Amino acid sequence: MAELRVLLVDDEPLARKGLRQALARHPDVVVCGECRDGREAVEAIRGQRPHLVLLDVQMPELDGFGVLREVGAEHMPAVIFITAFDTFAVKAFTVHAVDYLVKPFDDARFDEALARARQRLRAGEAAELGRRLADLLADAGPAPRPAEPPADRLLVRVGLRSVLVPVADIEWVEADDYCVTLHADGKAHVLRESLAALEARLDPERFVRIHRSAIVNVECIQEVHRPSPTEQVVVLRSGQRLRVSRSRREHLERRLGRAR
Repeated sequence: MAELRVLLVDDEPLARKGLRQALARHPDVVVCGECRDGREAVEAIRGQRPHLVLLDVQMPELDGFGVLREVGAEHMPAVIFITAFDTFAVKAFTVHAVDYLVKPFDDARFDEALARARQRLRAGEAAELGRRLADLLADAGPAPRPAEPPADRLLVRVGLRSVLVPVADIEWVEADDYCVTLHADGKAHVLRESLAALEARLDPERFVRIHRSAIVNVECIQEVHRPSPTEQVVVLRSGQRLRVSRSRREHLERRLGRAR
């Protein structure tokens, strides 16, 4: 084929940016669309008819398996699933010989998966791919999988060694592409994990997403300011000020309790 039409599906803008950058190294690739959730993905797959879909597994409302069910395994283009810390998904993909990437992944692993997808497309394995996806869905089952208990500590690299950071010590978390920075006990630790993946591992009773690039420990919030009618800022006990996005203000206020 003269060009490879690829659709990106991930609810994290920074994750989509990373995928675009990885694909930019391949001159014959054309990104034919980007989707923020499963519903958009279903429409784009039906309308854009991409050759390949880079599909995040963990998305709210309609996840990657939900997209597969909506479109139908027999009508899906080639797929590279993207997952983070999902033991069930990785085992299922391996059993059914379906391409997948575990976040965070490096350029070599990405290029390997892309090359395998190209080979299958050139070989015209559409029917075989549909069978594998149908078998994958049969194993996945209709019911959502139970969530793992929240993490109570995180393993991070510090130079040539690794240290355990107690989750209770984390004041806030900042996104940085496929990595995050943990601000804990006056120190900053870089963890190679996306913000969305880490959010899924944190206790929702203690941590709240206030922006697409920030999560805060509600116990560390000291004040909530409104510098203007359209702005909201939280001030943490350390003095750190963080902006709250408009779409997340109501959720934050519910968590903190509305001032009367």
